[in-house]
Order: sequence, then structure tokens, then C-alpha cells
Amino acid sequence: MRRPIRRCFPLFILPTFLCFIIGFIWPFLQGIYLSFCNFNTPRDATWVGVQNYVKGFKDPGFINAFKNTAAFAVVSIVVINVLAFTLAYALTQKIKGSNLFRTVFFMPNLIGGVVLGYVWQLIFDAILRRYNTYLTANATYGFWGLVILVAWQQIGYMMIIYIAGLQAVPEDMMEAARIDGATRWQTLIHVTIPNVMPSITICTFLTLTNSFKLFDQNMALTGGAPEMMIAGGKVKMTELLALNIFSTYNINKNWHGVAQAKAVVFFILVAVLAIAQQAATRSKEVQQ
Repeated sequence: MRRPIRRCFPLFILPTFLCFIIGFIWPFLQGIYLSFCNFNTPRDATWVGVQNYVKGFKDPGFINAFKNTAAFAVVSIVVINVLAFTLAYALTQKIKGSNLFRTVFFMPNLIGGVVLGYVWQLIFDAILRRYNTYLTANATYGFWGLVILVAWQQIGYMMIIYIAGLQAVPEDMMEAARIDGATRWQTLIHVTIPNVMPSITICTFLTLTNSFKLFDQNMALTGGAPEMMIAGGKVKMTELLALNIFSTYNINKNWHGVAQAKAVVFFILVAVLAIAQQAATRSKEVQQ
């Protein structure tokens, strides 16, 4: 059976490979080319060199969005993974109704980001109205509101991954730790967590990339508001990178190339951080 399959392998792989080239590789390469052009549509692109990149890095809104995204990524990675692991650890201790709790905690992940953004906007404004303010009145409120929203949405998903990792920890290791007199905390630190490192790698990767790619929740919850004048231009104080690229593209046709240049920088940034994170966490994984 293997020989005929190997001979016909190109016939099976060719349709998928062509779809990959048409749907990803070609648009990606065209996007890199357009980042060096001034264009309204790809057909009328005119070469302008690195002018779009220079203009993008001089945009105070882009620099502010990068700072916001970096801070948001760090906070959300810590909050989501710590709470998700804590929930997963608690729900693998044979407590009553654990399956029901798993379902309930996972359900927010099934709701769309735009819907969540508008719902949580109503919740936050209802709470802040008691203090004579509102969500977009202060950049700090908007930032932490976004952290709470994303954490509430993603913790349940990461919890499922951690549960799978915890259930895969060899029982003989746990038994050996108990026989040697290790406390529950010592067992957690020296046995459980090292064996759950593959799950930590996956969850850290997902939270990192999701934090940098966040768009719909940011647009629905705050829309980048409030605005302030910085370096002679209006800057949206709670705007993240993806929303900044979208906003830049919609200024007018003269900014389409700048938005594309920002998108290329954005892709390189996320790719480098994701690869670095994968290398750092995979080096700590335990071979079972």
C-alpha cells in the first residue's frame, strides 16, 4: 500500500499546496511589495521605497500603540496563564462537579470578540457611573478593562490545555514524591510544573500571539479612546497595534502604503517574539 501512495503523493498534496500558495504565499509577498508603494488598489501601486516605513515610525500613534500592546501582552500572559493553571490544578483534584465547572469556565471562549466588547463596555460603564466617570474617560480604565475582558474570555480555553497536561503527569512520579515525604507545594514545583511545561509552552504561545493580534475586542470596547495630542497629532491612548494599522489604512488613500508597512513590521515583531518564546520554554521541557 505504501508504494502506490508514495507514487501518488504529489497528486494528493498538489491541491492543498496550490491553495496555500494562492491564499497565503502570494498575498504575503504582494503585501511586502505594497509596503514600499503608494497605492489605492494593488493595480495602481507606485514605488516610493522606504518612505512608508519612515512615515510609520514617525507616527506617534504607532509608537504609542506598540507600547500599549507590549504592556498588554506582558500583563495578559501572566494573568491568563496563572489563573488558568490555578483553575486547572483545582479541577484535577477530584472535586465534586468538576466537569460542570470546566464547561462553565470554557463557555466565554465561544462568544465573539465584538459581542464581548460591547457587553463588557455596558458592564464597566454601569459600574463606573457610580463614581461619575466612564470607561473611555481614562486610558487606565480602558487598559485594565481590556485585560479583564480578554482574561475572562481566554482563561477557560487555556484551562482545558493545562488540564490535559496535568492529567498526563506520570502517576509513578507523584507517588514517588509522596513516599519521599515531599509536601504538596514541593510536588507542584519540582514534579508537576516541569512535566506540564509542554502545556505551558502552548498556552504562553497562544496568549502571546493573541495579545499582539487583538483587534475586535479593542475596537468594540474602547475604539482606542480617549484621544490626546502628542507630538502635534491626535493619539488614541488605548489603541493596540492591530487597531492602529486598521485606523491608519482608513485615513485616506495616501496612508494605505503606510498601513501596509506597519503590517509588515507587525508580522516580523510577532514572528520574532513567538519564535523566541518557543525556544525559551521548549528548552525547559522534561523528556518523559
